Parts: sequence; C-alpha cells; structure tokens
Amino acid sequence: MPLQRSNTADKFIVDRRKPHRNSDVARAVRKTRDRLSQQAGNPDFDRELLKLHARAMTSGAIAVPLLVLVIAAGGRLAGVGNEIGLWALFTLTCYTIVAFMARRIERTEASEPNPLQTRREFLIGHFLCGLGWAWFVWLGCNVCEVDPLHIVKAVVLLFAMAATAVMTSSLRGALLATFAVPVALYAYGGVKLWMPIEVIMAGLLVVSLPFFAYVARHLNRSSLMMLSFRSEKDALVAELETAKSMSDEARRRAEDANLAKSRFLASMSHELRTPLNAILGFSEVMSNEVLGPMSNPTYRDYAHDVHESGQHLLDLINEILDLSRIEAGRYQLNEEPLMLLGIVEDCCHMMELRARNKDIRVIQDFEHELPRLFADERAVRQITLNLLSNAIKFTATGGEIRVRVGWTAGGGQYISIKDNGPGIPEDEIPIVLSAFGQGSIAIKSAEQGTGLGLPIVQGLLAMHGGEFELHSKLREGTEAIAIFPLSRVMEELPALPTATVAAARRR
Repeated sequence: MPLQRSNTADKFIVDRRKPHRNSDVARAVRKTRDRLSQQAGNPDFDRELLKLHARAMTSGAIAVPLLVLVIAAGGRLAGVGNEIGLWALFTLTCYTIVAFMARRIERTEASEPNPLQTRREFLIGHFLCGLGWAWFVWLGCNVCEVDPLHIVKAVVLLFAMAATAVMTSSLRGALLATFAVPVALYAYGGVKLWMPIEVIMAGLLVVSLPFFAYVARHLNRSSLMMLSFRSEKDALVAELETAKSMSDEARRRAEDANLAKSRFLASMSHELRTPLNAILGFSEVMSNEVLGPMSNPTYRDYAHDVHESGQHLLDLINEILDLSRIEAGRYQLNEEPLMLLGIVEDCCHMMELRARNKDIRVIQDFEHELPRLFADERAVRQITLNLLSNAIKFTATGGEIRVRVGWTAGGGQYISIKDNGPGIPEDEIPIVLSAFGQGSIAIKSAEQGTGLGLPIVQGLLAMHGGEFELHSKLREGTEAIAIFPLSRVMEELPALPTATVAAARRR
C-alpha cells in the first residue's frame, strides 16, 4: 500500500498563499471592513455621516413640525389670517419629505447610497424647508402690532436654527442651506423699516447664524472622531478575530497531536516491553553464566552492560507510558484505605542503600497517629520514590535529606522532601516541571535523568485531587511537597461496644 501524504501545510496555521485555508477568518475580516463604509477617495466617512444625519432627522422628526404647528395655532389666535395655515402646510410638507428621505437612507445599507447624490438631495430638501421659513419671515399681520411680530419672528428663527444646528450637524452646509435665505430676508426687512428693535433683532440673527454653523461644525468633527475611533476598534476586532482563529486552530492541532501521541504510547506497552524482557532475561542469564562459564570475561562484561542498558531503557519506557496514560486519561486508580506514614517509611528504607553510597543522611520527621488515606498505593509509592530519587540524585556527597509527613492547614496530609543540594534557579522551575525538562545546574552537577519524574508526580496528584509545590533557592536546596486534600482523609469510626456493655445498656 503506497504511503499517503497530506496535502495540507501543517506547519502553517493560516497559509497566506491560500485564502481558502481560513475562509471563516476571511469572511469575518470582510464583514468588518464593510462595516467601516469607507472607500478610497472617501476619507471623511461620507456614507456614515449621511447615516448619522438620517438617524438624527428620523429621531427628531417631530420637533420642528411641532414648533410649526404651535406657531400656526398662535398666529390664528393672534388674527394673522389663513395665510399662516398655508405656510404651515407647505413647511410641514417640506419637513415630511426630508423625514421620508432620512427614513429611506436609514433603512438601506451604508455601502448602497451614492454619497454625492444623497447629500445633494438632503440639501435640496433643507433648502425647501428654508423657503418655508422665508415665507414665515415675509408673513404680515394687519391686526397685530409691528414690533411684537418681528420680535416673535426672530425668537422663532433662533429656536429653529438651534434645533436644526443640532440635528443637521452630520451634514455640512445643511444649516446655511436652510436659514441663509430667511435670515437675509429678515435682515432686509429690518433695514428697510429702520426701526431700532428690528435692526437689533436682525443683527442678532445675522450673528447667530455663523455661531450656530460653528457649533454644527464642531459637532461634525466630534462625529468624525467617533467614526474614526469606531473604525480603529473594528480593525482591532478583525485582527483579534484573526488571531483568535489562528490560536484556536493551533490549539486544536496541538491537542490532536498530543492526544494521538499519548494514545500511541499508551497502546505500545506490550510491543515495547516484550522484546525488552527478552533482552533483560537473556543478558542476565549470560552475565550470571547460568548455562555455563564464559571463556572470555569481556563477553561477560558486555552482557552485564547490555542488562543494565536494557533495565535503564525499561525504566524510561515505563515512565513515558505512565505519563502518556495519565495525559490520555487511561491511568486507572486502584483506590483503597492506606497508611501514608507506612508507605513513606517503606520508600525511605528502599532508598537507604543509595543514600548510604553517597554518604547522605536521611532524616525522618513524621507526625504519628495519622488517619488512613483513601488513595492508590502504587501511585503514592511512585510519588514518594520519584521525589526521594530526585533528592538523592541532586544532593552532593555528605548532604542531608529531610522527609516529613503530617497534616496540612486545611486538614489534608502531605509529604515533604527537602534537600540541601544546588537548588534550582527561579526562572527554571517551569522547565523542571515540564515533561523532559531539566535545569542547567542539574545537568552539569548530577547524573543524567529523563526529566519525567516531576510531571508524573504532578499528574498522579492531580488525579487524586491534590497539589504539588516546588520551592527552591539557588545553592540552598529544594523542597518538594505532595499534598493530598481533605476529601482523601478517612474519618475514624467509633469502636463497636462489647457484649458486656451492650447487655448493660439493654438492662
């Protein structure tokens, strides 16, 4: 069967040369870019400003028409005549046209309308509304006195200009298109009559128009700044979506690769251990000369070296398989009540010979009368042996190791193994706790290891719901603490009453 090769570039999370590799990200970026509604040659966000203007005209569509109706009702009460009704109808029609235009623009997508044409239509509509206000300025009243009427007209124009300046700030030129003609007509009438009150009000209107235009321009700049900030925010959102998709893809691939590796190693236990058992068995038979003496002593030494190398390889494979089973979730705990103190004492006796060979003193500091712990005895022994082995390995000749077992502050139980070895630099502790990780000082000053002991300890403690802590200072030593939670500690039951006590209680 020919070897099947993958056509995907696995080392690239997102292949820039192939846009189809990450269509979701490309679609998200395009959607975000469309929301900006900003094309080349259109740096002032014309479409977005038109949308803002349409939204403002729609939300404030009742304000100016209500003012027109109030003026028309007041004019009728003052005796202006039927002409003010015609003016109100014309003005309301113009504002209704502008409102319908705004509603149409608001309901369309930002990229659909033509900015120049839409702006021209809006300015024409506002100009028609301005003609309505010019008609209002030209209205006369034979029954009313002259002075109050001109003052009322000026005040109404000021109110209308203020409201228009706020609502049309997103559309440049809308205020001037609406009130340039009414203010000019009012100024012409005031100069023609040449009465002090009319001249003062005309001057006030002439000064107010550029002032309100200045205010509208500043509001327009604020809108532009807001749109610019929103554009930058959308660009950042697009970049974050791209980065998130890339990180999710990378994490998914890493998890799949790690799971495949763990499953492979966990299923290779029989295939790896079977030939190693044969190598260990036959090399041991040859080195011990069970089937007869070997004439050449060098062959016997070779057989002994093969046996030691095979034993080292078997230990390494066992550690790798244990770690792989833990990561794959296939490590089965055989939980039972056990005495933590007794297990730690047995492990200390087992490692005593290695400690004596290096002239290392092992001090046992145990708290007695500890209740039983509900845990896996093999896992607890492996935790203790790994920590003791590391302590003996990294402690210099003539050193000291202190082993403690006792209560934690939260009611659990702990195993603490502290040595006075070279210690671990603070920045290398995460490396030491990772799989196959070894500190620089440990590599130079101690015998070589696999770097799997502490990760296995962490995994076994995590399966028991416990915690692992590693405290170390350079040239002062290292302390490793394995903590079992309170939920693992078994409460002692009261003793059963004897037959005599039970009979006495019945009597």
